[in-house]
Amino acid sequence: MKPFFLFLQAGILLLFLNSPLYGRDMRALQLQAQQARQALAQQAEADRLAAKEEAARSRDQILIDRAALDRSVAELQAKNRQLHQEVDALHAQTHELEEKEKLLARQLTESDSVVRELVGVVRINAKDLCDLVNDNLKTALTGNTTDFLQNMADQAIFPGMSEIRRMVDLMFDQIVMSGEVSLTQGSIIDRAGRQAEADILAVGCFSAAYRSGDEVGFLNYSAAARKLYALSRLPSGRQQKQIRNYLQGKDDAVPVDVSRGAALRQLTHTMNLWQQIHKGGPLVWPILAILVLGGAITIERLVFLLRKRLDADKMIHRIGTLAARQDWDSCRKVCIPLAEKPVARVVQAGLACCRAPRREMEDVLQEAILREIPALERFLSTLGMLAAIAPLLGLLGTVTGMIDTFQVITQHGTGDPRMMSGGISIALVTTMLGLSVAIPIMLAHTLLGRAVDNIIGQMEEKAVALVNIVHKTRGNDDRLD
Repeated sequence: MKPFFLFLQAGILLLFLNSPLYGRDMRALQLQAQQARQALAQQAEADRLAAKEEAARSRDQILIDRAALDRSVAELQAKNRQLHQEVDALHAQTHELEEKEKLLARQLTESDSVVRELVGVVRINAKDLCDLVNDNLKTALTGNTTDFLQNMADQAIFPGMSEIRRMVDLMFDQIVMSGEVSLTQGSIIDRAGRQAEADILAVGCFSAAYRSGDEVGFLNYSAAARKLYALSRLPSGRQQKQIRNYLQGKDDAVPVDVSRGAALRQLTHTMNLWQQIHKGGPLVWPILAILVLGGAITIERLVFLLRKRLDADKMIHRIGTLAARQDWDSCRKVCIPLAEKPVARVVQAGLACCRAPRREMEDVLQEAILREIPALERFLSTLGMLAAIAPLLGLLGTVTGMIDTFQVITQHGTGDPRMMSGGISIALVTTMLGLSVAIPIMLAHTLLGRAVDNIIGQMEEKAVALVNIVHKTRGNDDRLD
């Protein structure tokens, strides 16, 4: 593009030079050019002079600035040396501070571990103290709050000295209350589940008793509700009397549950004999029927045998005296008032044939003895049978209960033992009841059998004695004849 513009400018200049106006104005132009050159020269000289002056001023300013700069550099160098010295001092101080920091960090770590351990111990003691206060039955009477202890145990607040002092004061209060016996008027939940006012006797933190009207019983403490509940079952009459006498100041001893309610809770779950029998299932009723029947038979046999007792030795001695005088009618009259006694009836049967030969008289006596035996042994076989049936029924109840237990295990597994308690109760109660019935019935059967054997032996002995008396007397008569 540049050669093109050069050729274009050259062409325009040639055209301008060839024009007539160029010749006429050439002189004027030269004059103007000369004037312009002079003006330019003057301007240039003025500019040179001004530039020279400016250069001089700049040189002076530069010298001034250089001197100031040299001074500033010197000052900065001095300040730099001072700063280097300060930096070296700071480095030394930093190193010293780092050593101190390390030492303080170790001390802080040790102190922090000690503080953490102390805080942990305080929190653990706060939780233990909170549980102790909540489990203390006197909390229901005093209304002590344990919110700050729970907050300390749950790490909701940091334990300060005020909280620790408060915790110590509460601990000493618990120690003092644990050794106090107090009688206050307070609110309890009675056995019907209603709130009632009663006289509350608190023996330390162990047990509490109440008196509401004529009712006296023990109280159970619920830590969750912070209330005292009357046990559903009243204590024994002896314990009620002891509590009542203690409340009235007549006695200085009172029953105390040192297990802090565990034994009293067991008292409510303890079943009497009748309640245990109800848990034995349907087979307990036949066993109880056996007990009633066996008892009736035992009583009837005992009364019967007691009524058949007789001083047979005295009777035989008297008959022997009368027989020696050959007074057989008087001998028979001796037996008439005792006709209800088996021995007397056997002796009377022997006296009725006192004139018969010895062999015949012995047969008559033996027949009389055999006639008395069935009445004496009546119901004894039944009693023995009942003694044998009772444990068998108990064993049947055991088998039935175990079958029920295994059915529960098959259906529900062994996760909940309470689901198996029904079958186990049947298994154990029926066995216990069967043995409890069979043992006394068997003992009664044995004792009654021994008593019957004694009476039979007594009849046989007195029969032989009568035969000897009669034939001894008859033998003397025969020798006299």
